[in-house]
Amino acid sequence: MVVVERKTIGLVEDHPLVALGLQGSLEADGVASVWAPAVAELLQLERHLDLAVLDLNLADGSRVAANVAALRAAELNVLVLTGADNAALVREAARSDVLGIVRKSLPEHEVREAVQAALRGETVTSLEWAAALDADPDLPDARLSPREREILALYASGEQAKSVARVTGLTAATVANYISRIRTKYADVGRRAESRVDLYHRAVEDRLIQDGG
Repeated sequence: MVVVERKTIGLVEDHPLVALGLQGSLEADGVASVWAPAVAELLQLERHLDLAVLDLNLADGSRVAANVAALRAAELNVLVLTGADNAALVREAARSDVLGIVRKSLPEHEVREAVQAALRGETVTSLEWAAALDADPDLPDARLSPREREILALYASGEQAKSVARVTGLTAATVANYISRIRTKYADVGRRAESRVDLYHRAVEDRLIQDGG
């Protein structure tokens, strides 16, 4: 018999009733969870976790960017949950290294589906995330060339380097060099671009692909 490993999420939420409700909902999908009211407390538990689900606006006064950074430093992917929060906080989350932003008021099955997608390492798109990016006036320009923009759009849409090479008429090695230069240009202006998910975020932000790509 094949034993399927049970996934466990770390839930950072400072409203216990909200946390209990989400824990019960995820349990129906066979997903275990541990809860803490702050990021530091979650990390102190020293549990193996497959994903962190983070409340956008915690009562401890912590900033979402710092919370995401701490969770990413612990090698955890992050899905952000938002209530009726201000646009500036949502933009801060959208600029951070998260898999997505999901509104707490969505139907229960949609929140569960978002968590399942994040557990698979998939980007979770939402109207909140797209609107935050569209309204963000503070994203510095990476100054990509037209060719770099073309290659990023293809690569961020899910094409492998070999496929991008076929479409563009370049060699796979040349495409790899382009992608390396694209990562460097984004890093130089303070926009993280280390992973493929990062590049997807940058392509959405710069409107090279549509959200949901």
